[in-house]
Amino acid sequence: MSIIRILTMAVVLAIPGTAVAQEWTEFTSKEDRFTCNFPGEPKVAAIIWTSEHGAVLPGRVYKAELGGSRYSMTVIDYSDIERILTEKSLSCPAGAETCKGGRGLTGLGYWKIDLQGAPTYALWKLLQRDVRLTHLTWNQMGMVGGDLLQFTSADGSRTFAAIYMHQNKLYIMEGTATAGSAPPGLFQQSLGWIDEQGKAVRYSEFYIHQVHSARGAP
Repeated sequence: MSIIRILTMAVVLAIPGTAVAQEWTEFTSKEDRFTCNFPGEPKVAAIIWTSEHGAVLPGRVYKAELGGSRYSMTVIDYSDIERILTEKSLSCPAGAETCKGGRGLTGLGYWKIDLQGAPTYALWKLLQRDVRLTHLTWNQMGMVGGDLLQFTSADGSRTFAAIYMHQNKLYIMEGTATAGSAPPGLFQQSLGWIDEQGKAVRYSEFYIHQVHSARGAP
């Protein structure tokens, strides 16, 4: 029996009223190209995300609960951002900066800024909640760089969140532990990346979205 499975069973048995059916399992989403441990099969819902500069983008939320704690992964697809904001710029007032385009980082409709700033915008949205930020740092999972943060809500629950941008998809990972319960480490540390065939993606150097998307690297 693997160490992860032993620890998983220990967590399950330590939570009063937890059923064996809620045992942690590795979940894979080929559509959104990630793997992650969830307590049982997560519920999946389609959502709409409005970007910082007004692009309406498709996304999905994967959710699960265990013993009062909540776990979610939100994935937003930014791959069509150039077309959406370029088309939107056609109806802006004549002479407006967003209509001019050019070779700089603005581009028609600010799509380049919107794409590169997506993780920062997601971080800002998280902090608009009624919470107290207790930790914020740079992080990496599978060599993909992102932000790691912790915040506390008024009810005493603690949320451990992470934000990554990988191949034009925005990932917002949240594990919320009830007051006095253990942090969601099994959830936090399980994130992995896969390609369109479902095979693990491994990098020999840090994948930084702003760098790789600018030079067109996969």
